[in-house]
Amino acid sequence: LNLLRAFQEFARLESSGGILLLACTVVALLWANSPWTHGYFKLWETEAAARVGSFEIARSLVEWINEGLMVVFFLLVGLEIKREMLVGELSSPRQALLPVLAAAGGMAVPAAIYLLFNAGTEGAQGWGVPVATDIAFSLGVLALLGRLAPWSAKVFLTAYAIADDLGAVLVIALFYTGELSLGRLGVAALVLAYLVGANVAGVRHAMAYVLPAHILWLALLGSGIHASIAGVLIAFTIPVRNETGGAEGSLLHRMERALHPWVSFFILPLFALANAGVELPREAAGSLAHPVTAGVALGLVLGKPIGVVSTCYLAVRFRVAALPGGASWRHMVGAGILGGIGFTMALFIAHLAFGDQAHLAEAKIGVLAGSLAAGLAGWAVLRFGGEGRPRHRD
Repeated sequence: LNLLRAFQEFARLESSGGILLLACTVVALLWANSPWTHGYFKLWETEAAARVGSFEIARSLVEWINEGLMVVFFLLVGLEIKREMLVGELSSPRQALLPVLAAAGGMAVPAAIYLLFNAGTEGAQGWGVPVATDIAFSLGVLALLGRLAPWSAKVFLTAYAIADDLGAVLVIALFYTGELSLGRLGVAALVLAYLVGANVAGVRHAMAYVLPAHILWLALLGSGIHASIAGVLIAFTIPVRNETGGAEGSLLHRMERALHPWVSFFILPLFALANAGVELPREAAGSLAHPVTAGVALGLVLGKPIGVVSTCYLAVRFRVAALPGGASWRHMVGAGILGGIGFTMALFIAHLAFGDQAHLAEAKIGVLAGSLAAGLAGWAVLRFGGEGRPRHRD
């Protein structure tokens, strides 16, 4: 009952946060294509510095968001992954298998479609852009459907999106790293060892993790591994059990509850405002035909549902896994299409893949176009797919 209540609160926050995220995306696009477009880009390129004695960190505002605030987002993602793996939908092999397989198929096929358009070109490094799913937007679309989408389909979508996020984190860590600094990585390893030791020793006071977490972030900043990975590493060291061995009221549970509003209603909207702005070309059709744009958009719109549904079909066909209770294949197709809403993580990976290069604009257009098309198509399939209300208790 407590797990169900926690999931309901999670879905409510993600759904309402998705509305604000969409609003900030629209504002960013309008601002970037208005007479004040120069002010938009100049604002986010403004440099800000933090100084303690002789130690100084100087970054542009968009870098502070992407390398600083987004670490908190990845911390929350890591907490959700750990919770699901230990006490949630991914806690047993049978429960985890279908969403994990769906996530694997939903990452491999979009990457393959992208490379069909860009293999052997400068744009090939963007293959990771269409592999991830945005939980906030996808759950937001499901929320619009009400009881037309069974609760089991929402749980499946959340579980496979979280598994998808874990895959995206691994993609970032393995394929989008720079030149490594062994000294900084050594400091990070020592701090991480302390955090793991504190967990094993049963330390459950938040302050025992907060200060070392900041040191770990500083060590990874400029280490060659993107600082966002610090959030996931920190999350995996946070205790998921309370003093009595339960999950309710644990440090991980308290941190999740505390961070959700900040991430959903401040960090992600600010990220969208700073990163979603792209000057749309006058010849929109020509831009959509660009290999990078087409690869990203089609990877999201076609690759996600093909990868998710085909993998799930094979798993069910060979009795490796079973469909979620109360969910039909139409619901699975709809959930697979909604997985093509890759907004937040896709934009994030696009910045890592292309930096300030020209292909970044094409990748952003592909993310926006593909996510919009996937959202509309997924909603239409679930709304007008021909089946009535699910005949079971929600």
